[in-house]
Amino acid sequence: MVIYHLWLLYRILHHPTKTVLGINTINRRIWVQTMMENTSKNGILAVQTLRNNIMASTLMATTAIMLSSVIAVLMTNSSLRGQDYALGGNSELGLSIKMFSILVCFLLSFLLYVQSIRYYSHANILINVPVGKIGLGTEYVSRAMNRGSYFWSLGLRAYYFSFPLIMWVFGAVPMVSCSFLMVFLLYFLDVYSGSDRREAVVTVEEMC
Repeated sequence: MVIYHLWLLYRILHHPTKTVLGINTINRRIWVQTMMENTSKNGILAVQTLRNNIMASTLMATTAIMLSSVIAVLMTNSSLRGQDYALGGNSELGLSIKMFSILVCFLLSFLLYVQSIRYYSHANILINVPVGKIGLGTEYVSRAMNRGSYFWSLGLRAYYFSFPLIMWVFGAVPMVSCSFLMVFLLYFLDVYSGSDRREAVVTVEEMC
């Protein structure tokens, strides 16, 4: 999965119109520009949209910290130490390492969603400032919103990484199988090959 995400990062940076994340970044920038062209008319819509994003990030952050608490309780439960799983055959140390890896994933996801809330909150205030009264224009606001979305995506990726680690508790074979399955599914979620890609390319050229 690490290799896949490095490949995905390369595609996003060099071929953004071929990835869903890249296209969404372009569209969010256009959306911010449209909202700020007439703040008196579009202000309520913009605030409600960002509020929905903040609520979604809050829900995911709450879920992540709750799962972290569950994993921490399992790690400190003496009755589970040294337990021999059917497929894993884990020692006490091996099981602790695996549970700690899962805990790190959920804690990282929590921190990423907190950062997402932070940037969405900044954008929520700045998006209603008239364009003529802000020194950096719409670019600064769209960058804040895109950063919030980036942290949202990274938080979700931390959730995705936890699935192979959970399967690792039961052994290496389930972990590898889950990793290949996750890469297969994520490829279809991340890569865009629609017929209207040419329109997205034209949009990028116009914005540049």
